[in-house]
Amino acid sequence: MRTGAFLYPWDVDGDPAAPARLAGLGLDQITLASAYHSTRALTPRHPRHRIVTATHAAVLYPPDPARWAGRALAPYPSGDWAPGDAYARAADALAGTGLAVHSWVVLAHNSRLGAEHPETSVVNAYGDRYPWAPCVGQDAVRAYLVRLAAEAAVRPGAAGTELESCGWYGLAHLHAHDKTAGVPLDDTAQYLMSLCFCASCREGYGRHGADPDELAGAVRAALEPVWRGAPVLWRGRLADAALAWRLAAARTLQEAAVTAVRAAAPPGFRVLLHADPVPYHCGANAGSDPAHLLSVADGVVTPAPSVAPFAAHARVRTVLAANLPVVTGMGGYPHTLAEDAARAAEAGATELRLYHAGLASDADLEAVRKALTAR
Repeated sequence: MRTGAFLYPWDVDGDPAAPARLAGLGLDQITLASAYHSTRALTPRHPRHRIVTATHAAVLYPPDPARWAGRALAPYPSGDWAPGDAYARAADALAGTGLAVHSWVVLAHNSRLGAEHPETSVVNAYGDRYPWAPCVGQDAVRAYLVRLAAEAAVRPGAAGTELESCGWYGLAHLHAHDKTAGVPLDDTAQYLMSLCFCASCREGYGRHGADPDELAGAVRAALEPVWRGAPVLWRGRLADAALAWRLAAARTLQEAAVTAVRAAAPPGFRVLLHADPVPYHCGANAGSDPAHLLSVADGVVTPAPSVAPFAAHARVRTVLAANLPVVTGMGGYPHTLAEDAARAAEAGATELRLYHAGLASDADLEAVRKALTAR
């Protein structure tokens, strides 16, 4: 089974030993970040640093000035954590190893965009803005994300791309020093806290038969028991209308982003989407309709337990990549990789993605190497 691992440019750039070390793991592919959100990341083997702090969402290459001239929404260049064309330097360093390089593009997750353009953010039913979550129901946001997808995906040397958060983002994001776990929120409560009520979404709900003020009131009423520790119930006409609007917005964003990438890419360039098969889920693996997503993209990257719903709609060349965490310190299980991979294959996975080759300890990587080279 073809296996790839996620990587940041700063895991390779400036570390002459990194390409050979990665190739020695038995991988076939590196999924290399070209556009990424703010983060603080460990680099346990780099000769010059141990912690990289990316202070804002940025592209990890120089954006094309002509592409973005005159546009209010544009990508932010990175700072000294990925100076110049860090993506290209990392991709070039990996090119001689035999590892295929695919770009990794994070779309609807950008705290700086929300801080500088608050009108672009998701607004919940209480009127709170989520500056990390651009609202994909807004035309200006969608145009920005589609343009970004085309540029960040088709980087020199990339044989394909994986588009993350190509859909709705919401509450569930560790924003700065997160302090939101005092009241446990189940899937339904997370969804309700992620419903957007910006002007564009209010109009969208109206087009699907829901008065936005009535809907917002219903959301607040449904959430009221949650704050007292009781379960939430959410069903009926308003629930159906809200989901219909969100599904339509996510589907058309995915269609436009994939179309834009393919128009900019050479023949044979592969486009995968990170996704979750539960339509109302939000986040990096955006909730999607599996049948629709696989009719648009060449395949999906999804957590290993979520492979089967996509496999039910796979075609002959569909890529079903099961994402397996292999960083012990972040809850991963590198020592059961062989067994986890076998279960993913039984569910229909055709490929594996390992998260994350740059963040893992030496012991984690050794467990990965043993599992992959024993195949």
